Amino acid sequence: MDKIFLVVVCGPTASGKTKLAVELALRFGGEVVSADSMQIYKGMDIASAKPTEEEKHGVPHHLMDFLDPRESFSVADYAIMARKCIADIHSRGRLPIMCGGTGLYINTVVDNIEFDDIAGNPVYREELRKLAEEKGAGFLLDKLSEIDPETASQLHKNNVKRIIRALEVYRMSGRTMTELKAASRLNPSPYEPCMMMIDYPREELYSRIDRRVDIMLEAGLLDEAREFFTHSDYPTAAQAIGYKELKPYLDGERSLEECTDILKRETRRYAKRQLTWFKKDSRIEHISTASAVNYDEIVKNAENLIKKYRFFQ
Repeated sequence: MDKIFLVVVCGPTASGKTKLAVELALRFGGEVVSADSMQIYKGMDIASAKPTEEEKHGVPHHLMDFLDPRESFSVADYAIMARKCIADIHSRGRLPIMCGGTGLYINTVVDNIEFDDIAGNPVYREELRKLAEEKGAGFLLDKLSEIDPETASQLHKNNVKRIIRALEVYRMSGRTMTELKAASRLNPSPYEPCMMMIDYPREELYSRIDRRVDIMLEAGLLDEAREFFTHSDYPTAAQAIGYKELKPYLDGERSLEECTDILKRETRRYAKRQLTWFKKDSRIEHISTASAVNYDEIVKNAENLIKKYRFFQ
C-alpha cells in the first residue's frame, strides 16, 4: 500500500507557520489541516491566532473552530479526525498540509501512535482533581515526573487534564504513556512525511512574539478574554496563553502594562518549550533565515524541499 505524502509545517508560535502553509497550498494544490490544540475551539480566535478568511486566501482549513469550549477533546480524538481528514484530502488528489505548533498532535498522527484507548477511572480522576485544587497543579506534575519523566517534561503544569490522564493511564494499565507510545510505534505509519520548521534566530523569534502580542491586544484580545472568563464552565480558557495572563488586569489587580509584559514572557517560554520538542525530531528540516525580510527565500526553500521529497509536475 502506497503511503500518503504529507507535508508538515511545524514550529513555535509566531514563526509564520500558517502563512507558509497557505503559500505552499496555493503552489501545490493543497489543503491545510490544523495541528493546534487551541484553534479547535470556537470563539478562541485572537488568543489562538486563527487565520482570518483573508489570510487563508481561499485555501480550505480543517480541524479549526469546530468545538465548543465546554467539550472535552483528547489527543486520540484529534488523531482520529486528522487521519480521516488527511485521507479525504489525498483521495481528492489534493496535497494534505498539516500545520501547527502542538507537537503531541503532530507526532501522534505522523507516527501512527495509538495510546489513549485505556479505560478511565472516574474515582481516581476525581481524586487527582482534588489534589490539584488543594496542592496545586505543579504537585501533580511532580507526581507524574516520578513515574514518567519523559511525558512530564512535555507537559506544562497548567495542562491539568493531560497530566491527570497520564496518571490515570498508569494506574489502569501499569504502563506509562512513554511505554505505550513506544509500543504503538511498532505499527507502521501510513504517511510519507515531509516535515519543516522556519528557524529564526532566537532574538528575532522573541521580537516577533512581542509584536504579535501587541497586535492581538489591538485586535481585541481583552474583550475576548473578558468574554471567556464570564463562563465558569470553560476550563480551556484557564489553560490558554493569552487569557490567564490578562485576568489580573480584568480583576483590577494589576496594570495592563504589567499583564502585557507577563503575557509576552509566558509566550516566549511557551515558544522555547515548542522548540525543545521539535528539535528532538531529526526528520524536521530547518529552514533558516536571518529575518522575516527574507520571506520569499523561506517559501522557495520550502518549495524545493517538497520537490525533493516528491516530484510534482
